Amino acid sequence: MLKQAVILIGGLGTRLGERTRLVPKPMLDIGGRPFLDTLIDELARYDIFEEILLLAGHKAEIVETHYAGASRGRARIVVSRETKPLGTAGALVHASGLLHGRFLLLNGDSLFDFNLLDLIAAAASGQVHMALRAGVEGDRYGRVVMDGDLVRAFVAPGAGATGPVNAGVYVVDKSVIAGIGKLPASLENDVFPGLAARGELRGTAYRGYFIDIGVPDDFARADRELLEKLRRPAVFFDRDGVLNHDSGYTFEAHKLAWIEGARAAVKAVNDAGYFAFVITNQSGVARGYYEEQHVVALHRWMADRLAEVGAHIDAFEYCPDHPDGTVERYCRSSERRKPAPGMITDLAERFPVDMARSMVIGDKPSDLEAAQAAGLPGHLFEGGDLLAFVKQRLTEGGEA
Repeated sequence: MLKQAVILIGGLGTRLGERTRLVPKPMLDIGGRPFLDTLIDELARYDIFEEILLLAGHKAEIVETHYAGASRGRARIVVSRETKPLGTAGALVHASGLLHGRFLLLNGDSLFDFNLLDLIAAAASGQVHMALRAGVEGDRYGRVVMDGDLVRAFVAPGAGATGPVNAGVYVVDKSVIAGIGKLPASLENDVFPGLAARGELRGTAYRGYFIDIGVPDDFARADRELLEKLRRPAVFFDRDGVLNHDSGYTFEAHKLAWIEGARAAVKAVNDAGYFAFVITNQSGVARGYYEEQHVVALHRWMADRLAEVGAHIDAFEYCPDHPDGTVERYCRSSERRKPAPGMITDLAERFPVDMARSMVIGDKPSDLEAAQAAGLPGHLFEGGDLLAFVKQRLTEGGEA
């Protein structure tokens, strides 16, 4: 599984004029914060990346200062600084000593809201696998000619061009660097056409919100709409009895048994554009059966197993407290313990959740009571195939 995401942020951004004379384009404010912060937060939602590598060039010192010592989730942020413009391909050559064997690569001036883990799961081999945006209208972008999942050619922007567009998101094998010649060099112009001609470039088309801030009109549009476009409905999953069989105080990975269709159900939620959250009471901590570190470790293990099928949980929330606990510091009542709604409301404060279209899926009355207290519909899962159950709920919500 990929553990590194790389973001290209070295361009001059000349089409934005004075805005980028003193500030790197991805560091410009969009919706009240640097656009790059939004990109990094979107990566962190997947909870699989251990490193986010920023390939900086123009005004790199601003990037270095902003992210010095920073991390997001389990990912530390590292900055590689060019001393002169090398192009998008040259930036990879310059940072080759920092690159993993395979990595996710993104353009720092665009955002494409789709399930990144689906692309990663599809790109199990090969040098480059591209995410393509289907359904783009207009003639601003060049188009990609496909033969199945093979990218055969690129068509320059112009009236009448059809097909998907390159969305600037790739799974890349480091071996591609060996084929990069004289610098500066461009991935799009100097590397990808050769890979396509040799049948070594693949792509998968997705739909989802896409914005490129590289020209003034789209920059202004992103500033107006980005925050609202990233507001998503959510599915709040109980854990034991919904995602995994409830064997009683589960905290060891080797004892966890997934519910039928559970991992695919989470992926269906991801693919539908929802947040996927876990809200779980873990009174075993208060009772002294295990510690919080065991809960966190199990959730990390679950995240890795979900990623294998292109699925992810945006956040695992748990409540270790119980009023009858034997461990003093956890022996208490808590608004986060279901049937109280605290875990749900805490997540709604941390993430841009569209509560009007959200839901809770649980297997106990306390789950449904927590949903009601938070103003959400609750759905009782009584066993069987969780994927079929979730698809039905998504259909009822108009998203399947």
